[in-house]
Amino acid sequence: MSAYDQNESKFIRKAKENPFVPLGMAGFFAIVGYRLMKMKSRGDTKMSVHLIHMRVAAQGFVVGAMTLGVVYSMYRQYFGKPTEEQKAVEHK
Repeated sequence: MSAYDQNESKFIRKAKENPFVPLGMAGFFAIVGYRLMKMKSRGDTKMSVHLIHMRVAAQGFVVGAMTLGVVYSMYRQYFGKPTEEQKAVEHK
């Protein structure tokens, strides 16, 4: 049971460090679920084309979330820390 608790706390810790990971996962599952429900009403579209469109949309959302996560972490690293370092220098 302790291994389960460690994994859960690790996921929560990682989600707090980079909040775009759970967003990307949720978007991926939402797009896949929506496209699977729409499969019945795909019309004359072939199954393979429908599945390729679903995969591209889901991957696009995940890549977009990853890109936002990288931009967010770069912002925190380069613009957030200099102000903290300046405060540390001023206190000395």
